[in-house]
Amino acid sequence: MKAVALTRYLPIDDPESLVDVELPKPVAGVHDLLVRVEAVSVNPVDTKVRSQKPQIEAQPKVLGYDAAGTVEAVGKSVNGFKPGDRVYYAGDVTRPGSNAEYQLVDARLAGHAPKSIELADAAALPLTTITAWELLFQRMPFDSEKGGVGKSLLIIGGAGGVGSIAIQLARRAGFAVIATASRPETIAWCRSLGAQHVIDHRQPLAPQLAALGFDQVDAALNLADTSRYWDILGEILAPLGHVGLIVEPSSALKIGDPYKAKAIGIHWEMMFARPRFKTADQAEQGRILERVAALIDAGELRGTRTETVSPINATNLREAHRRLESGTSIGKLVLADW
Repeated sequence: MKAVALTRYLPIDDPESLVDVELPKPVAGVHDLLVRVEAVSVNPVDTKVRSQKPQIEAQPKVLGYDAAGTVEAVGKSVNGFKPGDRVYYAGDVTRPGSNAEYQLVDARLAGHAPKSIELADAAALPLTTITAWELLFQRMPFDSEKGGVGKSLLIIGGAGGVGSIAIQLARRAGFAVIATASRPETIAWCRSLGAQHVIDHRQPLAPQLAALGFDQVDAALNLADTSRYWDILGEILAPLGHVGLIVEPSSALKIGDPYKAKAIGIHWEMMFARPRFKTADQAEQGRILERVAALIDAGELRGTRTETVSPINATNLREAHRRLESGTSIGKLVLADW
């Protein structure tokens, strides 16, 4: 089968950083789906795994942690899926990724793709959707239906992949959503997704919030830079508030006051924790994807794909990584077809 892989961890402008290879077609294990991959999308985790380091892989390593495609075969212990089903999933960072014509994924981590959208749109959703859903509704103590009614939520990095779906999930749950963005196109994107307010993360946040009538916020998602916004979030979060984090801090964090004085809940999200550690509830990720597919088909959520590039090959994936590393992406970039 065709695949895009690496053996050395190189800067993305090096043509050897991602290369086209031919690999054996995998065979499904007892819990696996064998999926013919038809579309993939890129996420910051792809660039982090690929980032420069001296390690050399003995065998080509396939990245890619978002995919949509068609089931070719199922393992003997799989329930709920059959060959021919359209599926979408983020998979498991410890297994070969989705940048290949065929991929194995534990069926418990997959969902049936929404019927009302193309597979390219479905491929944009899994990692960011699971991340946002787990963070808001499982790590943080908010119900997915009405848990935000009467509450305010600040989303730092609203136009990114996770922010794009978090805005929608939060609005649906009833939050007053304030997103951050700094360019006209990202401001417009956040508003189109349902953010009632958009403020500039390049400027002090507290005065902008105050001008909107928010002296404090009930919760915040810092999807951009944990260290940079740590102190200011401690100031603007309400007592008994909550902060959700997905990015490793670049410096030591002061965990004491005002976080301790206000009893602010600090919640870390890593969507690969369940598959990586084989937790007893890893099938929850499949259930999240099934629920989100139903919400998309009902018109309550929309896709976050902003661009599609074809075909899936090393040249296009290198360009996708380069653009993601630039920090200027909006929504999700998808690659489709081989």
